[in-house]
Amino acid sequence: MADPAYRRVLLKLSGEALMGERSFGIDPAVADQIADEVVEVRQLGVELAVVIGGGNIFRGLAGSAKGMDRTTADNMGMLATVMNALALSDALERHGANTRVLTAIEMRTVAEPFIRRRAIRHLEKGRLVLFAAGTGNPYFTTDTAAALRAMEIHADVIMKATKVDGIYTADPLTDPTATRLPSLSHLEVLERRLHVMDATAISLCMDNQLPIVVFDLTTPGNVRRAIMGEPVGSIVTA
Repeated sequence: MADPAYRRVLLKLSGEALMGERSFGIDPAVADQIADEVVEVRQLGVELAVVIGGGNIFRGLAGSAKGMDRTTADNMGMLATVMNALALSDALERHGANTRVLTAIEMRTVAEPFIRRRAIRHLEKGRLVLFAAGTGNPYFTTDTAAALRAMEIHADVIMKATKVDGIYTADPLTDPTATRLPSLSHLEVLERRLHVMDATAISLCMDNQLPIVVFDLTTPGNVRRAIMGEPVGSIVTA
C-alpha cells in the first residue's frame, strides 16, 4: 500500500457540512459519515486535527449584519463551533476513535483549554484533536483559526473540505462558465480574490509556505484520497 502524502493534517470543515439536507443544525447521519472517513484516515497512521465552523447554528457576521454588536455575535459564533466539535467528537468516539476537544475559550467542564504543546502531544499519542471556539477572538474567522492552528501544530497541509471539487474562477453553482483551477499559488488566490479562505488565512499560509488542498467532502472516500495525494481537488502552494 502506498504511504500517505502527508503525515500531520489539519482538516477544515464548515459547520454547514454537518447539516446534510437540513436547513439548520446537525444531521447525525452526516456526522457519522464524516466520522467514518476521518477514522479510516487515522488508521493509515496520519496525525489528524480538525477545525470546524459554526455556520449551521450561528454565524457571527450574519448576526452583526442584523444589528447585533459584532463582538457579541462573533462570541456566539465561536460557541456554536464548540457544539459542532462536541457532536463530531461523539460520532468519532462511536466509530472507535480516541478524541480530544480543545477550545480557545476556556470551558473546562466540556473540553480542554487549548495549549499548543498538549495538542501536539495528543496527536503524537494517536488521538484525533478537534479545535473549537476559533482563535478565541472576535473578528477572526474559522479559516484564520485553521491556518493558525495548522502552523502551531506544524501540520504538513490544510485540507479544506467543501461542497465543490476544487477552486474555480467563479462560483460554479451560479456561473456555468466557471473553470476549475487544479493548482495555483497563495498570491494568485489573493490577487484574483478567489473565495478559498479569507485573505488573512491565505496570507498566513503564504508567509509560512503552508499548502492548502481544497476538495469535495460530499464524495465518499475523498478525505482518504486527498491525504494519499491523489488529485481530487485543487492545491494552493507557495
